[in-house]
This record gives sequence, C-alpha cells and structure tokens, in this order.
Amino acid sequence: MPALWIAHVTVTDEEAYAKYAKLAGPAIAKHGGYFIARAGRYVQLEGKDRPRNVVAKFESVEAAEACYHSPEYQEALSHARDASERELLIVETDE
Repeated sequence: MPALWIAHVTVTDEEAYAKYAKLAGPAIAKHGGYFIARAGRYVQLEGKDRPRNVVAKFESVEAAEACYHSPEYQEALSHARDASERELLIVETDE
C-alpha cells in the first residue's frame, strides 16, 4: 500500500537547510518518492506550529523507510539536523 512521508519543520539556519533541500529531493526521487505538498499554505489547528510542511508519497511504508535510512538521505539529513527543528513520520494510505 502507498505511504506518505510527512514532515513538519521549523528552519533555524536557512543556509544549511538549503543544502539539505538540494540533496533531499534527489534522494527521495531515487527511492520512488515524489512531493505532493511542499511548504505551501496551511492552517494549524492543533499541536506545535511548524511553518514548513512537506508531504511525499512512496509506493510503501518500507520504500519510505528505506529512503530515510539510505546513504543519500542521511547525507542530506546531516545538513538539516542543526539547521531545523522537525518531526517526520510515515503513514500508510488507502490509495
């Protein structure tokens, strides 16, 4: 079943986070993922407000998790760790 990779992010260092973004997109695409929402308009109804919200779709939870653990994504993530506060989850979908 398909899965969504959902990230809620507050960027604290724009320059370093730009390095993450440059590398993360290709890593996600390499693992069959594609963006369906990225930093668009949103309405925060509950929980901690994060101004950058990203959703990518993968063919399965396993594919999304493999992407996260891949060397390519981990290289990208090394630039985001000290440049942002973030939550990331993977959720299986019906479609």
